[in-house]
Amino acid sequence: MILNTASIILLGVLLVMLLTGFPIVWAMCGASIACIMFDPGQIMMVVPKQVFTATNNFAFLAVPCFFLCGDIMSKGGLSSRLCKFCNALVGWIHGGLSLVTIVACAIFAAVSGSAVATTAAIGGIMHPEMVKAKYPSAYTSAIPAVAGTLGIIIPPSIVFVIYGSITQTSISLLLMAGVVPGVVCAICLCINAYVTAKRRKYPVGEPFTMQEFWSGLKGAIWAIIMPLIILGGIYAGVCTPTESSAIACLYGGLVCLLVYRELRIKTLIEVIQSTVVSVATLMMLTCSALVVGYLLTVYNIPTAVATWFLDYVTSSTGFILITIGLLLVCGMFLDVAANNLILAPLFAPIAISYGMDPVHFGLIFVFMLALGQATPPFGSCLFVACALNDDPLTQVAKEAIPFMLVELGCILVFAFVPAISMWLPRLIA
Repeated sequence: MILNTASIILLGVLLVMLLTGFPIVWAMCGASIACIMFDPGQIMMVVPKQVFTATNNFAFLAVPCFFLCGDIMSKGGLSSRLCKFCNALVGWIHGGLSLVTIVACAIFAAVSGSAVATTAAIGGIMHPEMVKAKYPSAYTSAIPAVAGTLGIIIPPSIVFVIYGSITQTSISLLLMAGVVPGVVCAICLCINAYVTAKRRKYPVGEPFTMQEFWSGLKGAIWAIIMPLIILGGIYAGVCTPTESSAIACLYGGLVCLLVYRELRIKTLIEVIQSTVVSVATLMMLTCSALVVGYLLTVYNIPTAVATWFLDYVTSSTGFILITIGLLLVCGMFLDVAANNLILAPLFAPIAISYGMDPVHFGLIFVFMLALGQATPPFGSCLFVACALNDDPLTQVAKEAIPFMLVELGCILVFAFVPAISMWLPRLIA
């Protein structure tokens, strides 16, 4: 396929605006407008038509609900209770506080659906405690930066909802696919933290006691129940992911208002305002990406990319490795939402043409997006972690590299052993 003038302008303007520092939303809007202006076969009315058609999707309602649920539980006293419970659970192991951080991030991920929120909530509590226990500050920032990325793997996951909506993949199966890999990855991160603690002679926590365990469990039990409600409702076929997100939102609000009693009406209003801003930002990005995706399809660019892969990449193994490498590079420079909205519609059909299960590929794709949030120089979780104690980005990134390599190793295993991620989805398919 030979690119015409309009398609060259679309790709060229998008690339130039990104390289010159424009926000991704305005880069995509500018590229789309320039393309339509130079193509006599297109009219501006295509923009609202495509945006309305693509966003008129019941699944998108899950996005504000999961955002609100995560914000409510973050402000409602959940994170401190989870950290106390995890400390009773694994704090007695060598380097226990680092393990507490990882386990708390994994559990909080099952509530928030956001990597950045997980890093901020758990890192904000555990960082001062680890520094007090003589852990290096950069190391204590690196752990929540990487472990926080589990926030978009372990359901509920806003990224899985968006990915499923734009690629027409079952959101229920995608959410189920993230459970086992997320837990396995958390265990591998804990093993790495334990080995590091032994090698560097980090302190051992207080001995395990059943009294502390039951006390921690009692405080965190309401939070631990939430993912069971979400996944249980989907697994049993009682509700859709969108309906389960609304139930989780109501449950979280009642728990924080009536049980924990740390969420005041004033705070709730602030949380709702924050959620509105987050959802509006994401939907602006989504709408602009949908227009770019439509124009790419009009000029047959996805077909050209798919043809190139099928001509020069002879196996699904090569395709997976190229995709992982590309997402690793893109994750260093682009936001997770941008990568998801631009690249997912491009690569998902190609994966199917190689005979890959769309749910399995979706898991690998989103897992790489998650890793990108901890990857320097522009990983959002890395920035949040550095802000915990104003640690230099280079030092935190250096400490985070071993954990990122562990996560990348897990992704490769999940990619080439589909049974790990597909076991749970196949139970409900």
